[in-house]
Parts: sequence; structure tokens; C-alpha cells
Amino acid sequence: MPSHTITLIPGDGIGPEVTEAVLRIIAAAGVSIQWDKHDAGVLAFEKTGRALPLELIDSIKRNKVALKGPVTTPIAEGFTSVNVGLRKALDLYANLRPVWNLPGVTARYTDVDIILVRENTEDLYAGLEHQVVPGVVESLKIITEKASTRIAQFAFSYARKHGRKKVTAVHKANIMKLSDGLFLECARNVWRDFMDVKYDEKIVDATCMHLVMNPSQFDVMVMPNLYGDIVSDLCAGLVGGLGVVGSANLGTDIGVFEAVHGSAPDIAGKGLANPTALLLSGVLMLKHIDEGAAADRIMAALSAVLKAGVQVTKDLGGTASTYGFADAVCDALKA
Repeated sequence: MPSHTITLIPGDGIGPEVTEAVLRIIAAAGVSIQWDKHDAGVLAFEKTGRALPLELIDSIKRNKVALKGPVTTPIAEGFTSVNVGLRKALDLYANLRPVWNLPGVTARYTDVDIILVRENTEDLYAGLEHQVVPGVVESLKIITEKASTRIAQFAFSYARKHGRKKVTAVHKANIMKLSDGLFLECARNVWRDFMDVKYDEKIVDATCMHLVMNPSQFDVMVMPNLYGDIVSDLCAGLVGGLGVVGSANLGTDIGVFEAVHGSAPDIAGKGLANPTALLLSGVLMLKHIDEGAAADRIMAALSAVLKAGVQVTKDLGGTASTYGFADAVCDALKA
């Protein structure tokens, strides 16, 4: 009998391909999972008229864990973001994105090891916007003491648990003195219970400059939603791009683990997609469900394949297909 039941959202575009590749690898690592499969995004909208079906939400609430492939989000029209909808519906208040160098992956730096913690439920992503008069649109930035405090607690707790030395709060309080000022006030208050962890603050634009100049100065970074979205993608660029970075969206008792890249419909079905990002998200998921030994074996196998640089996808300099890459990782697991 499977030891875990997990909601599976293959996504669209390249989503089903990279998802199948990751499922093969997880199975090869010996983890027994019953997958509760549901559609979201374009596929769900075409079938049900809802991009985020209620059955999917109920499944995640029941299973407490989900693995999610990339889902297309229409730009400036169509249905709202499935990713944002999931975070709101399930109160997945913390986005966790570890960014580090992988062996064999060409990058601008070789010493990146940053943990990005992004508040996931409010800020400008609250979606509270309206047209004041024709040609003038107002969008509200929402920052609350509750959300700011719990994301700071998450960041400091993570730092302490994982032996991290410093937490940096990223802000624009020099301009948004009330909203970002409240975010900083909450972070400082939380820090009083974590004085064994160093704490500093950086303005978001200066942060981006310092990341590009010397990313090794950063350890754990915590920030409001919009800055987190932008800075986390910038950090991914330091280590090779969104295709080699995993992500988790975490609430009090629910975790949704997803690839952070897009659905790339232009290459869907061609066997060109790199499954590494979703695999790394799967590794985070396995650690979350106390399958840490399997997660470590997958990381060792992935590292061996990447370091060899032979059975890797085109974006990594190889000629392997999506499933060829997955099979190489499976073979490395058996070695």
C-alpha cells in the first residue's frame, strides 16, 4: 500500500512531460505515493469553466500536500493566476525558494547559497485594483501586522533550524514609510526572540545591485510579496535560470511544491523540457513528508548526471530528451 497520498497537478504546456519525468524519478527512489490527479489552468477551464476547480482545492485540503507542474496564466486578460488563487484559497503564506549552484550547470557565480522567503498572500498581489477614471487605475498595496509577523517568524525559524547565520529583510521603507515600515517593525519585533541569528535590512533596489555584484553576502532573505517575486527570479538567474530552481508554498499545515518556470507551450510535446526545477521542488516535498533519505539519494543522482553533462537536456548543453534525462537520473539512483 502507498505510504503517502499526494495531490498531483500536472499543469499544461510542458507540465505533463516534466511531471511524468519527476514521478519516474521519485518512484525509482523507492517512495510509495498514491497520486490524486487534478487539472488546473487552461485544461480545467476548458472542461469546467473554472481555472481552479473546487475539487482540486478539496483534494489539497484533504491530502495536505501537492506537487504542481507549470500552469499558463493569461496576460492582461482571461482567468486570474492559478498560482495566486491557490495561495489565497489555502493560505499558503510562505514561499520558500532555495537558490544554490548545481554541479555542471553554467552560471555567473559558483558560491551562491541563498534562501528566499517571500510573503505570499498580500501586498500588491491582493489584487485590489480599480479604474478611478478612464486612463487612471489604482492598485492597493496591503501590508498587515499579522502577515508580516508570521513571515518573519517563518524566516527566523528556518534560519535557526537549518543553521543559517543571518536574515536580511528587504524593503522600500524609505519611500513607503507606513506599509514597508510596518513590515520592518514586525521583523524587528520577531528578531528579539532569535538574537542568535544576525539581522540586517536592505532597500530593495540596493539589494538587487548587491546581489549582482556579490551574492555570497546574503543568507536568508525575507520580503513582501512583490519584491519576493522579482528578487527570487533575479537570484535564479545567478545560478542558471528558473529551470534549475525549486519552490515551495507553505501554510500552517499544507504545502504545495511547484516549478517556478512557465508552461512553455512552444516546446510542449517535443521532449525538450528540462524537469530539474520540478524535481528540485519534489525534493523539497519529500523532505516535507519525512522522506529525507530518498530526497538525498535523488539529489546525489541528479548531481552525478549534471556533473557528467552527457544525458542532459538541450538547455544544459546536452541532447537528451525530457524522459532520457529522467531515465539517466533513475539509472544513477540504481548505481
